[in-house]
Amino acid sequence: MNIGVLYSRIRRDEKLLLNELRERDHEVTKLDVRKLQFGLSEPPAALSACDLVVDRCLATSRSVYASRFIDSYDVPIVNTPETAAVCADKAQNSLVLENAGIPTPRTEVAFTKETALEIIESFGYPCVLKPVVGSWGRLMAKIDSRSAAEAILEHKATLGHYEHKVFYIQEFVEKPDRDVRVVAVDGAPIAAMVRSSDHWLTNAAKGADTNEFELDETARDLVARASDAVGGGLLGIDLMETSSGSYTVHEVNHTVEFKALDEVASTDVPGAVVDWLEEKATQEVVA
Repeated sequence: MNIGVLYSRIRRDEKLLLNELRERDHEVTKLDVRKLQFGLSEPPAALSACDLVVDRCLATSRSVYASRFIDSYDVPIVNTPETAAVCADKAQNSLVLENAGIPTPRTEVAFTKETALEIIESFGYPCVLKPVVGSWGRLMAKIDSRSAAEAILEHKATLGHYEHKVFYIQEFVEKPDRDVRVVAVDGAPIAAMVRSSDHWLTNAAKGADTNEFELDETARDLVARASDAVGGGLLGIDLMETSSGSYTVHEVNHTVEFKALDEVASTDVPGAVVDWLEEKATQEVVA
């Protein structure tokens, strides 16, 4: 099979994926999104040989638009543009989780700093202000006081991009200094890890400690339902353990990184991802 890998930078995650594909003697077409030209009807020539494309774009905007164009050329791509669009926007992400009846943190959105401040005051302190688009814990703020809220909201209001005028406010979930990252394919978990830190942000990109985590049936059910809610695919699903002993799903990621998970998991993570890609590509060829 010929698997296209759409990328903007080859990180360790992409190297793991490329090595696994080549070890299985698949042809690999590397698609540097920075160099591709997408016409309304004519696809880039490099796409013609691909049985399946896997989106590994670093930038959200490139991922969302490139996947939409590739899908329009009837070239199979994972994840689908519909899944990418939902996962790329935290507000849409929260909406689909809520509408699917999946426990997710209380969230409200406002479009002026005055209304945002009213929401924050009603939530109480601390609460969390997040950008609607972003990853690795960047530009997230834990707000502990009214004065901090006023300063952060003023700062966001002066930033140029319209996305900063969308104030996404979420309750602060008391968790045991860790959260759970699950990498799943069409709702089936490949492996999971806990990311632990003394800091309230527990992203691996922020230096959190990582250890393998055994999912119980409740967590597995939530992973499957969250995957279905966003349209399935190769996903990173983030859960937090609550003080009541249950879980809340706070985010689903569509271009999930898995290098940290591969280091701690007993499962061969890139191997399992390629198993799934082979299955998807076979289905498309047969269809």
